[in-house]
Amino acid sequence: MRTAPPRGDRPTLGLSLAAAACGAAAVTTVIAGHQEAAPQAPAAPRTWAPPRDSSPADGLALPAAPPTRLTIPALGVRARVARAGLLRDGTLQPPRPPHEDQPAWYTGSVTPGEAGTAVIEGHLDSSAGPSVFFRLGRLRPGQDVRVRRADGATAVFTVDAVRRFPKDGFPARAVYADTPGPSLRLITCGGRFDPAARHYRGNTVAFAHLTATAR
Repeated sequence: MRTAPPRGDRPTLGLSLAAAACGAAAVTTVIAGHQEAAPQAPAAPRTWAPPRDSSPADGLALPAAPPTRLTIPALGVRARVARAGLLRDGTLQPPRPPHEDQPAWYTGSVTPGEAGTAVIEGHLDSSAGPSVFFRLGRLRPGQDVRVRRADGATAVFTVDAVRRFPKDGFPARAVYADTPGPSLRLITCGGRFDPAARHYRGNTVAFAHLTATAR
């Protein structure tokens, strides 16, 4: 079975279950020893839709080049970027050892800075403690996310919104569908941890669009 959807089918094929992979596979133990609870993003109402960039970044879109580093100044995140495909059941593959604390770019999405929607996932925590996206729920509109690419360019994204969705109501099309201009989605677990199911009950998603490029 293919490990990633064809480019033409990116918005729908195999991604309706992608939200579940983060919680089901990312955390296999309850982190009872945390001194700090993970910040929670606002819960999205059922009728919520992501903000639309009314003026796609003409001239800012970059050619394809894989991401190498992710920096989120407001959260103190500076990390190398791994890669992730799809599991056999069609869910998004979570970062695995020895890269479990690195964010991972979903290789079935565009590269960050290209026209369309780039997807980077990361764990909230693990049995060892907080992971790379532990504080993703604290990110706020207007803050920057910077992605260094293999071609030496840095794609600078501005956050539009951060929301938390229940797994049984995850808006796959709103999260993964391509946008006219370059956009970025950062995804991790969120909500309460379900000890019986051994995963989090929701997902936190940061929505951002490209506002600058640098070298």
